[in-house]
Amino acid sequence: MLRERQRDLVQQFQALHASGTFVIPNPWDVGSARLLVSLGFTALATTSSGFAWSTGRPDNHVTLDDALAHLRTIAAGVDVPVNADFEGGFAVDAAGVAANVAVACDTGIAGLSIEDSTGDAHEPLFAFDLAVKRIAAARRAIDASGTGVWLTARTEGFIAGRPDLDETVRRLRAFADAGADCLYAPGLRTAEQIAAVVQAVAPKPVNVLVGGPFTTVASLQRLGVRRVSVGGALARSAWAGFLTAAREIASEGTFAACGAAVSGAEMNASFSK
Repeated sequence: MLRERQRDLVQQFQALHASGTFVIPNPWDVGSARLLVSLGFTALATTSSGFAWSTGRPDNHVTLDDALAHLRTIAAGVDVPVNADFEGGFAVDAAGVAANVAVACDTGIAGLSIEDSTGDAHEPLFAFDLAVKRIAAARRAIDASGTGVWLTARTEGFIAGRPDLDETVRRLRAFADAGADCLYAPGLRTAEQIAAVVQAVAPKPVNVLVGGPFTTVASLQRLGVRRVSVGGALARSAWAGFLTAAREIASEGTFAACGAAVSGAEMNASFSK
């Protein structure tokens, strides 16, 4: 039954990438996921940072077991496709990535992303050949699972201190050739950068990360972008409201910021539908 439901969601997710532009926002728990669905979003993506912060840890400090449990919870909690932010596959070598991707495919997700960031400030990206082998291994693991999970390959140069557009394009093209269904380079901000990536990997779809007011969905659609995600931006927005109110209480002993909070009645009504 789970596999049949997953196949349906995978098909829905694939169809969303066929034409036009859709936004895939990033919840960090079941509550935020269900609220996003209630607003009409047709697919969701997990956020490694948002989830980590919700557990009191920095990004990239969640264990594989915790990440898998989180994916099961989110995928089971909503009736729309869920793409997994699977970080770097929780392994360095290609075989380890393949083994972990195989397990992730059993969580009910419709898509999964693998990035090439090492977490090492001196060598922030995996060597080119290894990065490509890791994507190819993820592809083989998904194919062996029979789930059809949509594979997104990410290159992190623009957010890891290596903002080289030529290298970004080289990696994304190689990832596409290695079997990635969707390509993603977080940190692109100019129309020229985004257009270059879209054209370089066409006809495969491109995901663009938007965490601030530098573009719009309409503008990205004109550039040929298929998918727009927000990463940890919604989680950071929620934390901003929390910290503003809490800091006021701690420093001033006043509660003005709490007056702007959504009402309990509205929240209860949202979760009663």
